[in-house]
Amino acid sequence: MTDPAERRAIGIELIIVFSVTLGMSGLRSLVSLIDSLLRPEPLANQSVALNVPQATLDLLDLLKQLLSAGQLFAWGALGLYLLWRAGSRLADVGLDRRFIGGDVLRGVGLAALIGIPGLGLYLVAYAVGASLEVVPSALTDTWWRPIALTISAAGNAWAEEVLVIGYLITRLRQLGFGENKSLLFSSVLRGSYHLYQGFGGFVGNLVMGLVFGRIWQKTNRLWPMVIAHTLLDVVAFVGYSLLRGVSWLP
Repeated sequence: MTDPAERRAIGIELIIVFSVTLGMSGLRSLVSLIDSLLRPEPLANQSVALNVPQATLDLLDLLKQLLSAGQLFAWGALGLYLLWRAGSRLADVGLDRRFIGGDVLRGVGLAALIGIPGLGLYLVAYAVGASLEVVPSALTDTWWRPIALTISAAGNAWAEEVLVIGYLITRLRQLGFGENKSLLFSSVLRGSYHLYQGFGGFVGNLVMGLVFGRIWQKTNRLWPMVIAHTLLDVVAFVGYSLLRGVSWLP
């Protein structure tokens, strides 16, 4: 793209979109990490919960959990809408239904590829004091907890994969960024909004971004990443609730 006005418009759009979505989350995470490092106790003696109660009344808590997930779905939809307004289709980012069967299989495979080493990386980072104790869910034991956690997992996956891969890399391409540079930029952004978990969270998600982003660049299919990310978070959120107290978990 050579039109300076169009390039400037895309640049402004990127700043606005990520200022109200994951870019702002990255800045807040950086501040949270600095705050954790300034505390007298080491990182491994601190903890952070990913899904926490948001209201005292049970049904109001459920409603607020669903609204939080709805915001995540809206973030992803915003990125798709802006691409659509610019002339792109769902097929251009790999969110059409042409190969959905293969997308599901690849998503399950990706979840296994990322999930097992990712858990190992977290345990190592926690053991050496580079990460906080991450509590995937602090929700009380209610009938709706698995439902809310599953919807939250899907919302996380949708917002992150659509915005950080489909939307961001597409826009960076239009600005003339090379594939490697776009991939690195996207992956660093993904790692940044996990900094609140410590350095392990940053590195793990940076690697995940490099893998997911490169696969998307090669295949132009985004559904496998959305499916894999959803499965990873469902296992982490719901699985933790079921395995809480197991001796080998922090």
